[in-house]
Amino acid sequence: FVHPATVPVKLPGGVTLLTCWYAFIMELLENFNSWLGGAEEWLWTWIGTGIVALAALYFTIRTGAVQFRMIPEMFRSITEKTQKDETAPDRRKSLSSFQAFTISAAARVGTGNVSGVAGAIFLGGPGAVVWMWIMCLFTSAASFIESTLAQLYKSRADDTYKGGPAFYIHRGLGSRWFGGVFAVLFIFCFALAFTSLQANTIVDAVNGAVATYTDPESMPWLPIVLGLVLAALTALIVVGGMRRVATVAQSMVPVMALIYLVLGLIIVLTNAEELPRVISQLFTGAFDLQAVGGGAVGAAIMHGVQRGMLSNEAGMGSVPNVGATSSVSHPVKQGLVQTLGVYFDTLLICSITAFIVLVAFPDVSAGGEGLMMVQESLRTNFGDWGTVMLAVIMFLLAFTSVLGNYSYGEANMNYLTRNKRWLMAFGWAVTLMVFVGSVITVELAWSIAGVSMVVIA
Repeated sequence: FVHPATVPVKLPGGVTLLTCWYAFIMELLENFNSWLGGAEEWLWTWIGTGIVALAALYFTIRTGAVQFRMIPEMFRSITEKTQKDETAPDRRKSLSSFQAFTISAAARVGTGNVSGVAGAIFLGGPGAVVWMWIMCLFTSAASFIESTLAQLYKSRADDTYKGGPAFYIHRGLGSRWFGGVFAVLFIFCFALAFTSLQANTIVDAVNGAVATYTDPESMPWLPIVLGLVLAALTALIVVGGMRRVATVAQSMVPVMALIYLVLGLIIVLTNAEELPRVISQLFTGAFDLQAVGGGAVGAAIMHGVQRGMLSNEAGMGSVPNVGATSSVSHPVKQGLVQTLGVYFDTLLICSITAFIVLVAFPDVSAGGEGLMMVQESLRTNFGDWGTVMLAVIMFLLAFTSVLGNYSYGEANMNYLTRNKRWLMAFGWAVTLMVFVGSVITVELAWSIAGVSMVVIA
């Protein structure tokens, strides 16, 4: 413990004690993070990457490569009109395919698409992006399977449908206990661990914008204040239930995606002469046989698969929780809609991030880890306001992901219990994790998310 006399600023006793406890807990978390980082690398090297690749290949073969054959039908399915649900108590319309798509996109398009991709490039080299693309093309078959199953085994909820892996494990395999195990693991992974990661990235982006004008260390209170604001905003929305989440997501997702895409395209077009070099870096890093012995290709594969999964969530059991909420004329249509979501996330949004980073940093090892490279690239191309714009974009991306993750967790809470008090307690737990994620270190937030992700996968 820190003795109060060593605190440089004279504070009231209670505040001094709180400050000492905060420092002590942060020290414990840093020690925990060093152990967790080693566990994350081992799990992904020996378990996660192999399981994901085999499952993706199996689903592709069994479906006859549905993710390639039925691309035109994906676009037709997403525009299907909302159907009036005759089984609903007030016979009102249920969620449309597009609303379900935007809720899942709200959770998908988040930190993984910006800081996650930049982190994969920093840790695994430019080749990691190519392995993201490759895994996206195959794991999209898993996304088709899981969202179709969610439609087949869904059931009526208060204001929409409910369903997801816990439900189809129970009803399809006849195993209620394993459905419950999955639901508990899922709530910890998405509703708590991933939510804290999204909040952490918002704070990291704001710190980057502040650093353009002043030293963030001169404002140690900033993460706490941001955490309180984010927690308050989360509480206001989540208490409104799934329909309020759908309304917010439907409004914010197209706007945030369009802003980010426009900025990325401006950078790509104004640096068009760099594109041949960037493309060469991507594919050389992914398939350079001379680098196999040094482990460079292995690192590219591992980090590409890991960050790609964090980005598009295909095969992780998350999206079907929302896929089940829509009312469609055929279960397969929601499977196709969510497959399109995987392409939208990885082949479009993640690729923009990769080009933003590699255009500015031919040598990625000199760019700084994760979000720093994206911030510096935007500053180089747009001036200081570029970092402010990124902070705004990251807020939109990450905050809608918080809402999407909440909706995922709510679906699994509905599987475990219909007790209103437990559901309310879950909402407050998510709100608390938004604050916790705002004040922990970036490394700890990513390590917790990485370990929980491989377990749920």
